[in-house]
Amino acid sequence: MHLQLLLLLLVFLAGGSIVWSTLRLGISPMPTGRCVRATLLALAPEVEGELHELGAGWGTLAWALAERFPRARVIAWEASPVPYLFCWLRLWAQPRANLTLRFGDFLTGDLRSAALVTAYLWTGGMRALATKLDAELEPGAWVLTHTFAWPGRTADRTARAADLYRTPVYLYRAGAHPPPLK
Repeated sequence: MHLQLLLLLLVFLAGGSIVWSTLRLGISPMPTGRCVRATLLALAPEVEGELHELGAGWGTLAWALAERFPRARVIAWEASPVPYLFCWLRLWAQPRANLTLRFGDFLTGDLRSAALVTAYLWTGGMRALATKLDAELEPGAWVLTHTFAWPGRTADRTARAADLYRTPVYLYRAGAHPPPLK
């Protein structure tokens, strides 16, 4: 009986944490589907250096990036405590030498050394991120998004995933197109 109450309390706390984070961040932690992940990895250019995965959620894309780019340093950002803890446990169980987890808001982090940035955010999140990308990314750095585009930019390449929604995947080059005038 006590074990059942403890498990119920843990489930309640985990669920409450996810709801709280969803309300605070504006989006819930969503895994990148298999077809979208395959399209992202196929469209991703060959890079070395740092790759930043913004909003790692449950880590489905972070582990795939670490495998696809073994000579790169993959930095997976997550601001929701439960998915971050899940990724931390997964990294303990399935270590990747080139994968680093960062707990916190990537909007306050430093992306200046990124060779590639990946993001699956919502419209408002992409607007906030666009300002940061314009300010911090070196010309020539790559930005790879899906579902939501980089506002005010034209993608260098676009692909559609073979999923039910034909999810769009966008590849951009920082500095290739000037930001729009405000």
